[in-house]
Amino acid sequence: MAIKATGAELNRLNSKLNAALGVHKQLKDKLDELIRQYLPISKENKILRERVENQIAAARSAMSAASALMPSEMLEQALLYPKRRVAVVVSYKDIAGVTAPEYDFRRIEGGGSLPYGYAMTAGELDDAILTLDAAVTDMLELARVEKTVQLLSVEIKKINRRVNALEYVTIPELKSNINHIRMKIDENERSDITRLMKAKETRGFL
Repeated sequence: MAIKATGAELNRLNSKLNAALGVHKQLKDKLDELIRQYLPISKENKILRERVENQIAAARSAMSAASALMPSEMLEQALLYPKRRVAVVVSYKDIAGVTAPEYDFRRIEGGGSLPYGYAMTAGELDDAILTLDAAVTDMLELARVEKTVQLLSVEIKKINRRVNALEYVTIPELKSNINHIRMKIDENERSDITRLMKAKETRGFL
């Protein structure tokens, strides 16, 4: 579409450019803050994931050993009724404009950690249950952190796309159009001056 080389169009494009520059700065500041918040949470996520994976691996190993030492019926009976319950209260907090979950993990005590007596079970089963019991808090915290990392990552990508669109498409295009209009206006002004001068010269010869 042809650009009108007029003063009004120049003013309009200058206004759009100023608005685009303002939005770009706001989005860039928000992007920087999101990244600043993201980095330590991402690091925490990696540490928690490694810890939980190690805990689950240890529990699996102990459970395999218990399965080898105990009849399957006895193992199933020992684990049939949980002895404790837990409750999770979900709330939310704002992180640089992103709504992230917060989990309040509460154990509802119902006795010890083991849901059975000690007489007929292998010690390896105790190890597996106690390891998983200790891992529950870390697993819930990992869920919270991973969800936060996911939400921040999505927002960072979205803001970054908008920043790049403004920085590499919209703003350069506006600047180019403004320069084009200014050149056309200057060219028209020079043409007008030249015509006036020629008109004066012509009247001088009459």
